[in-house]
Amino acid sequence: MSVLSFRCQALGMTDSPTAAATAAIHAGDATALARVLAARSALATEHVDGARTLLHVLADSPGHRPGAPAVLAALLDAGADVNARFAGGAHTETALHWAASNDDVALLDALLDAGADIEADGAVIAGGTPLSDAVAFGQWNAARRLVERGARATVAEAAALGLLDRLRDVRPDEVDVAFWYACHGGQQACAAHLLDRGAAIDWLPPWEQRTPLDAAVRSEATELVVWLRERGAHSAAAPGG
Repeated sequence: MSVLSFRCQALGMTDSPTAAATAAIHAGDATALARVLAARSALATEHVDGARTLLHVLADSPGHRPGAPAVLAALLDAGADVNARFAGGAHTETALHWAASNDDVALLDALLDAGADIEADGAVIAGGTPLSDAVAFGQWNAARRLVERGARATVAEAAALGLLDRLRDVRPDEVDVAFWYACHGGQQACAAHLLDRGAAIDWLPPWEQRTPLDAAVRSEATELVVWLRERGAHSAAAPGG
């Protein structure tokens, strides 16, 4: 019995081409995947479970699949669309969104090298780009690599990444959300700049009941937490204390 067949049986899979392709992707076996796709090339472009393409299977949580660049190459050689969209209904994320969400820099680079759209919209986070996902989920290696490779950061994303030079002309209507994101990213210099520009120290975002202090605590930004408390910041759980 081959390793691939063993994996299929261990996972309760049948011998279907979809199961075999999925097992090959999980195993990082580009050669086995290429054989499956040679026999049924349509798999490279199908939404194999009604929502994901095989590119999404490759990029899916937890990411960091073995041999991911070679597996990606096998999929692309068989005709996969590097910008294929998730079709599950809640969002329309590409594989690049998912690589960013998993802090999977190796796959992120391979996707970009293959022509993935760095500014693709449709993220689960406010319909945004892969950078939106990376920053919101605190996937900082992926977020910084996306910026290095040319992704356009919003003011809030710039604050979370410590890009202070991009905050010099922040608008009044952007200050509060940028301050929250600076705390989420543990960026004290950006937080200080935005507080000086009038940010509300206990601002609550519409997406979760966490103040900037709560965001900094969650991100384990110890020095920033101390700095915020010294300036009177509160937790949403104890707004008076």
